[in-house]
Amino acid sequence: MKLRNIFKQSLLIGATAMSICSLNAKEKIEKVPLNVLLITADDLNCSSVGAYGCTLKNITPNIDKLARDGLRFKHAHVNVAVCQPSRGVLATGLYSHNSGIEGYYHTSKKIPTIINTLHSNGFLTGVIGKVEHSTPTYDTPWDVQVDMPELGMGRNKELYYKSVQEFLKRAKAEGKPFYLMANSHDPHRPFSGSDDELKRWGEKDIKSPSRIYNPSEIKVPGFLPDIPKVRREIAEYYSSVKRCDETVGRILDVLEQEGLTENTIVMFLSDNGMAFPFAKTNCYLHSTNTPWLVRWPGVIEPGAVDEEHFISGKDFFPTILDILNLPIPEKLNGFSFKDVLLRKKQTGRKDVFTQFYMTSGYRTFPMRCVQNKQYGYIFNAWSDGNRAFKNESQHGYTWKAMKEYAQSDSLVNKRVQLFSNRIVEEFYDFENDPDALNNLIDDPNYASEIAEMQGIMERSLKESNDPLLDAFLNRYDIKKLQETVSAIQKEAFNRKNTERRH
Repeated sequence: MKLRNIFKQSLLIGATAMSICSLNAKEKIEKVPLNVLLITADDLNCSSVGAYGCTLKNITPNIDKLARDGLRFKHAHVNVAVCQPSRGVLATGLYSHNSGIEGYYHTSKKIPTIINTLHSNGFLTGVIGKVEHSTPTYDTPWDVQVDMPELGMGRNKELYYKSVQEFLKRAKAEGKPFYLMANSHDPHRPFSGSDDELKRWGEKDIKSPSRIYNPSEIKVPGFLPDIPKVRREIAEYYSSVKRCDETVGRILDVLEQEGLTENTIVMFLSDNGMAFPFAKTNCYLHSTNTPWLVRWPGVIEPGAVDEEHFISGKDFFPTILDILNLPIPEKLNGFSFKDVLLRKKQTGRKDVFTQFYMTSGYRTFPMRCVQNKQYGYIFNAWSDGNRAFKNESQHGYTWKAMKEYAQSDSLVNKRVQLFSNRIVEEFYDFENDPDALNNLIDDPNYASEIAEMQGIMERSLKESNDPLLDAFLNRYDIKKLQETVSAIQKEAFNRKNTERRH
């Protein structure tokens, strides 16, 4: 009996010891600081990524691997389909009209950002590429900044590798967790191998991707006409996509080689859609739908896909803070999707509210859109029948070719006229018409759906304190819309002059 009791006690002591060891291991894991690596592409269409259905062979193997290693969101959006405002939303968790980053400038508002919040909590903060556009405030506390000229004009994967490696080694040396925003300059114009690339940088050593795509092998996106010069420029764009993917691969290589993969959460996305008509600097599905991937080793099961929840750029800041168990500032427009990453259902994620304010030339074209899984409703406050849209997407071969073909092709002419002048309201069945080719705004069969989406638009404008609310409520009054846009344009030029003084 005594031997049996001694044996039982030995088992109990052993089990207790194992529990203590397990507890200590768990505590140790929880105390290991989690690093954050945000990788962004510049003007990468969601549909151009293999993991999101692109059929072009071997176009994005590194991004696809990241998708296989983590979670892929189907319904992820940026809130503004142009560079600095899009990145401003990521940094602040606020819509641009609330942060003050509606255009190509920083904000002077005293608001929390992900950079100053993490910096004040002991993180080493760094930005590699797109420094100006990724810096939300004038006093943003980046510890490390490496910009375009030091990265082969943002197109040299080995220079990205070197810069990321130096940053990670510094973080290790200082014993700090890190927040690193690594930004590829691809596939932004000028595209790889294009006349524009040669014109812009001459004989500089601009690295080519490992694979150059030919016009004959690519598929032209459905929102553009399949004509020779468009096909040529899309091929150049895809070569730039390939180069972007190779940069992503080298960034992730460094993380692995430095032994930091297991305690680093990685997010990848594009700041907006491709720089072609009906994508970038607009509010269409291809404008804001972004390839958003999350890898969180030991937490997210590899190969996970979320096809239910809508997330957007405004949710990035609060989500990262939630993951790091840091307090989330009050009055943000975004809210954490950490529960979604943990594969839980979350309410309030059935639709998304997106905006456009102004181009890089400070020309204002205020637009708003609300989308759910099936429908998209767009309000073009600037469309008065006379004002013509002008933006970066009209550079290069594509727009010129479209205008040439419009003279003899009625379908192309219709697309050119719509892009140039728009109409006040657009309504699309994005589930069945993702390329937004059939505007259903005047179709009586969709009257109830249109009314529902208009209601969501009004709610979104009110909840976000959007300055376009009054214009939307008076959207059938062209004079009212013109007055609104004129006031916004005047404010934009005043802001431009203020920026020059900085």
